[in-house]
Amino acid sequence: MVPSEERAVEVRADLDDVETVQEEASEAPVPEITFDEQFYPARPRALRPKARRRHFQPGRPPFEPDARNSVYVEWLRNQSMLGDAKVLARQLSGQASMWQNPYAYPNPRAAVDRASVWFTAYPLSLITKPGQSFLAALGDPELWGAFQQIGIKAIHIGPVKLAGGLTGWEHTPSIDGHFDRISMAIDPLFGSEDEFRKMCEVATGHGGTIVDDIVPGHTGKGADFRLAEMNFRDYPGIYHMIDIPESDWTLLPDVPEGEDSVNIDVATEKALQDAGYIIGELQRVIFYEPGVKETNWSATPPVMDTNGKLHRWVYLHYFKAGQPSINWLDPTFSGMRLVMGDALHSLVDLGTGALRLDANGFLGVEKSAEERPGWSEGHPLSAAANQIIGSMVRKVGGFTFQELNLSMDDIKATSETGPDLSYDFVTRPGYHHALVTADTEFLRLTLRQAMEIGIDQASLVHALQNHDELTYELVHFITQHKDDVFELDGGEVTGAELAQTIQQTLRDGLTGEAGPYNLVFTTNGIACTTASVITAVLGVTDLASVTPEQTAQVRQVHLLLAMYNALQPGVFALSGWDLCGMLTVDRSQVARLMARGDTRWINRGAHDLMGFNPSAEASTSGMPRAVSLYGTLPAQLADESSFARQLARILAVREEHGIAKSSLLDVPDVSHRSMLVMVHRLESGDLEVTVLNFSGQDIAGTVRSEHLGLGAEVTDVFSGEPVGVVDDLHSFYIQLGAFQGTALLVTPPAEEAVEDAAVGNAAGNGGGSAAGGSTTAAG
Repeated sequence: MVPSEERAVEVRADLDDVETVQEEASEAPVPEITFDEQFYPARPRALRPKARRRHFQPGRPPFEPDARNSVYVEWLRNQSMLGDAKVLARQLSGQASMWQNPYAYPNPRAAVDRASVWFTAYPLSLITKPGQSFLAALGDPELWGAFQQIGIKAIHIGPVKLAGGLTGWEHTPSIDGHFDRISMAIDPLFGSEDEFRKMCEVATGHGGTIVDDIVPGHTGKGADFRLAEMNFRDYPGIYHMIDIPESDWTLLPDVPEGEDSVNIDVATEKALQDAGYIIGELQRVIFYEPGVKETNWSATPPVMDTNGKLHRWVYLHYFKAGQPSINWLDPTFSGMRLVMGDALHSLVDLGTGALRLDANGFLGVEKSAEERPGWSEGHPLSAAANQIIGSMVRKVGGFTFQELNLSMDDIKATSETGPDLSYDFVTRPGYHHALVTADTEFLRLTLRQAMEIGIDQASLVHALQNHDELTYELVHFITQHKDDVFELDGGEVTGAELAQTIQQTLRDGLTGEAGPYNLVFTTNGIACTTASVITAVLGVTDLASVTPEQTAQVRQVHLLLAMYNALQPGVFALSGWDLCGMLTVDRSQVARLMARGDTRWINRGAHDLMGFNPSAEASTSGMPRAVSLYGTLPAQLADESSFARQLARILAVREEHGIAKSSLLDVPDVSHRSMLVMVHRLESGDLEVTVLNFSGQDIAGTVRSEHLGLGAEVTDVFSGEPVGVVDDLHSFYIQLGAFQGTALLVTPPAEEAVEDAAVGNAAGNGGGSAAGGSTTAAG
């Protein structure tokens, strides 16, 4: 085909897209006017464009899946995310509703105010009613009724769109829990678009919202990648992929039979770098595994384009080979358009209120000085891309949060203009370390580091378990601050030494002989559930022999960890594995899924939140049911001593006093090494002090902070009982039981009482205790 003919085909295809959208718009019934439109006629109508074009579904036609077959190429184009993004964008451009919301700067407190407690769902692991889809289950009014009783305001649903890849006409399954997205269509495995929209409506009716996922860093090997391999139009611009001339194919390894790519080794990476084709080694290799992933680059076999010419590509993938990285600075801006289209589809078509940005810290790569790894983390392009995404989402009335496992400096930088919230990779390893060692020194160090760098705790999502491992990479200490000196355990260590020490302590305390049911996951962390972390700390080595007394201990420690995350500014998030007290599954049950080294499948056991299907041995997706220590939510809500009921009391205190929107003022030194104290300024102007005991022993000591004013009254907010009065040393006395904690309200006295307070503080403090409050809050 000559260039002029090819361009004519492109123009005709573009016009077809426009005509299809116009036809569908004209055929659609006119909706009834809404309440807003009746009483506020000048307000622009909310947008609800059709994001998907009519897809051509040929089944398995008797045609070869070949680039020279126009039917196959058109079929791929109609499956592509870039094509859908183009259609969606044309319906939104020029609309008044696109200009009704501020968008320039993140607004974490507005996001927290909208939904401060989240349930983190995992599609593959939720047990539903027989015949009920995952999305229908999350839209069940009975579930939302239970969530309302607990205090949960949002569901982060996890990825539910089609993922995996395409080989010829055939769809291949996901290789990373549906984080290798290939389409804007909902995967039928999880439900339908109608069920998705119904879920959003039910959430709104219960005062909640739905948080969806987008993946700005990579896709799967779906239609977009296959069209890119074929060098079709601007599809290669989506990815970091380099067309290697046939004269240098000798530099590339052979692709094994039956595979569509092969990871290149370090020597090949260097040879291609020296030849000027790729930037070579990057700062780290995520998911490193000898013989599987030794570098971040893979090579394709020869692939034919639409003109019959063969190409071999080398492409970047930060994660697995089936997750090619998106190029955010290609002249076509194809990758950016694809991601924006996916985001807008979720927000303005499906009806979600927020988006998680998965792995959004790896959006820029650049060649570094000679013999140094390429710049791939903390790159300014990542910050710029995140600002564009965050701004677009805010522009249509939503908010975003990022899962950015980089240094605190990078989290601070992206939070200034990008996403509204960030996942708490700052202190998460710290509170697990405090539990393992009964010593909060490292946790206090990380909290103080965050304060010094300027991270607002209210901008963080503080989570218990999610679908990933217990992450302990401590990137802050092993990258930008690896040579900085820190004080720990009476000595001085570099950041790199500090990280190694913490990691080894967690491995020793939670795996091996201490917890044979937990497993190390590559270099990232430990595959475990919150409950199986606690059982290892409590000395339980056989999960099959957990007694009722031990279950009660697990519940109490679990509530302590919930209090740490909930009784501070920001979002509190927990999963079904937390709500039901799930243990890990035996590795033999998920051996096939773990075949390539991904041990995280042991912490993703199936669970039945609502008791919808008591006889099910697995989820619809095939995940085996794990053991639940706490039982279903209906059973727990009928028992005042249950985990869910006690959690509800913690969350009620958090809501009543506005702790989620408070500001962290101080993380003071403590009088007992297992104690943690966090001093917060509430919006009312009063102080709230969270005090926690990370040990299995009763403790007593003094809470001291320069922010505590002389004569201020200290009250336990759980019991309403007075604890004492702040003395002239800015301190008060407290007692806590084993693995207990509480929240204390510190209110200034009337002016005339200040002088008397200094005289009477000894008597006022002598008998003060938070024991009543801590018993109420933590079992």
